[in-house]
Amino acid sequence: MVRPKKFLGQHFLKDQQVAQRIVHELAITPPAQVLEIGPGTGVLTHYLRQNRDLTLTLIEIDRESIAYLKEKYPDLKPRLVEGDFLELDLASLFSGPFSIIGNFPYNISSQIFFKVLEHRNQVQQVVCMLQKEVADRIAEGPGSKTYGILSVLLQAYYDIEYLFKVPPGVFFPPPKVMSAVIRLTRNSRASLGCDEQLFKTVVKQAFQNRRKTLRNALKVLNLPATLLADPILDKRAEQLAVDQFIFLTRHLESRDAR
Repeated sequence: MVRPKKFLGQHFLKDQQVAQRIVHELAITPPAQVLEIGPGTGVLTHYLRQNRDLTLTLIEIDRESIAYLKEKYPDLKPRLVEGDFLELDLASLFSGPFSIIGNFPYNISSQIFFKVLEHRNQVQQVVCMLQKEVADRIAEGPGSKTYGILSVLLQAYYDIEYLFKVPPGVFFPPPKVMSAVIRLTRNSRASLGCDEQLFKTVVKQAFQNRRKTLRNALKVLNLPATLLADPILDKRAEQLAVDQFIFLTRHLESRDAR
């Protein structure tokens, strides 16, 4: 049996009902390509491979898990990749759209989502289990204390659904925190209609000073005169929806164009 490794943040799901429920939440239209991140002992894999309408690829960094999966599911060997998802060349694996599923390691879940954003034109859906605190942050909307940078960046391109909570006891070893399952579905927004890098800068600067009004939090960005009188600057970062951050970015762009 595979030993969970602390340095990899491994907590193996052992509850079959939870595993089935997670896989069931993957709402795909066949034929579909699916990437499972960190299959571990193959609890989700077992149910995913039962769906003959999808082509399953696995990415796993743990050599002990790789050996176990090759023995347990020899038919999956050609699509079992040993490596780090964060360094994976997704374009070499998938020529078209694909979905992602997995029990994400707590210590790299945010980095996984940033990579998803880089490949948003290919990644159509993500169903994942992660630390409840991070799930809350991603799924919350404006007005919440947990709403933050990752919330805005992901919600710009994905519709996010908070599906269900998962207690520590269904894992081995049990984590010290609650987990949750969320689903991200690519929305219809092809472009932000503004400079994406500047948009990220505005969002990060606003939330790094979230206790301040935007007038003060964004002062270092040299706000244009056309914006200074706008009441939106009297708000704080957590009060703004994605479209309002786009509005701010466009005003800053108009300043730079002069």
